[in-house]
Formats: sequence, C-alpha cells, structure tokens
Amino acid sequence: MRPAQIGVPHVRADQVAPDDLSTQHEGDAADGGIADEDLEPDPFETARHGVGAGAAAVVSAALGVVALTGAWSGRVAAERETLIGQIKTSGGGSAAQQISEIYGDAWHTTALVNGIFAVLALLVGVVVLVRPAFGAPADRPQPAWVRAVALAGVALGVLGVLISAGMYFDLFASLPSAGTPAGG
Repeated sequence: MRPAQIGVPHVRADQVAPDDLSTQHEGDAADGGIADEDLEPDPFETARHGVGAGAAAVVSAALGVVALTGAWSGRVAAERETLIGQIKTSGGGSAAQQISEIYGDAWHTTALVNGIFAVLALLVGVVVLVRPAFGAPADRPQPAWVRAVALAGVALGVLGVLISAGMYFDLFASLPSAGTPAGG
C-alpha cells in the first residue's frame, strides 16, 4: 500500500523545513522555543511562600492556648511538688506550713510552667511579626493570615503571662489560712 491510499498526503522533500539547530538559541532548543517569561509561574513556588512563618504563627497560637489551659508537664511538676510537700510535713508541722508545702508550692509550680509556655508563645509570635523588617526584602508581603495568627499568639501569650504572674504571686486568690481549731 502506498501512503496516498490510506489517507496520508504525500510530502515532497522540498516542502520539508530544514532541521537546522544552528539557527535556534541555546536556551530554546530544549523547550521548543518558549522563553522563560512565557511560562506560567510554578504553583508550588507560590504555595511555599510563607510556610515557615505560617507554621511559627500556628505554634505561637498553640503555645498561647496551652499556657491558658495548662500543660501535662505543669500537672506533673505540681504533683511532684505536692509529694515533696507531703514528705516534708510527714513528721509534723504547723497547719500553715502544711498548706504552704502541699498546696502553695504546687500552685506556684503550675503558674510557673504555664508562664513559661506563655513567654514562649509571646516570643515566637513577636519574632513572626517582626521578621519581615529584618533581612533581605521579600518580593511579596507576609500573608495576612500569618500576621493574624501570630498576633493571636502574642495576645494569648500576654494574657497567659498576666494570669500566670497573678497565680504565682497570689493576686487572684491567696493561700488558705489555718484558722483556730473549732471548740478551742
């Protein structure tokens, strides 16, 4: 069968364009003559912008929430202080000493651990917010959601520091005092 019989037109040799690579630019040979500015931007490059700052902002907000709700590590430290207080007062001691050793030290330890989480939330949030001011200028501004979440982390951190300081220095509630025994 000849090519014309199956529907393929016959092309003569003088109708074919010469395959001369010497006339093409070196960068155009691999991409078929398309210039870099003609290509669409890489969607993954756009998606990667601000990922580190976004992750740090979320961490800041999470640390702020942990500072307000309490952490497992704070509970463990408070239980340890309670146990140490029980051991110290097992041989006896005044009621005020027992309250201070068993209850007060655990309360202050919880406040201290929550305060540490609050300070971390505050620091991470502030770093995310001020980071664009330092270093090489970015071609795009920081995404708005990153600034909003970092600001929430800073707000939660400040609130956590205030509450932890109030707990630690007994501003909200003082330690219970041992009154006079009933009937005596």
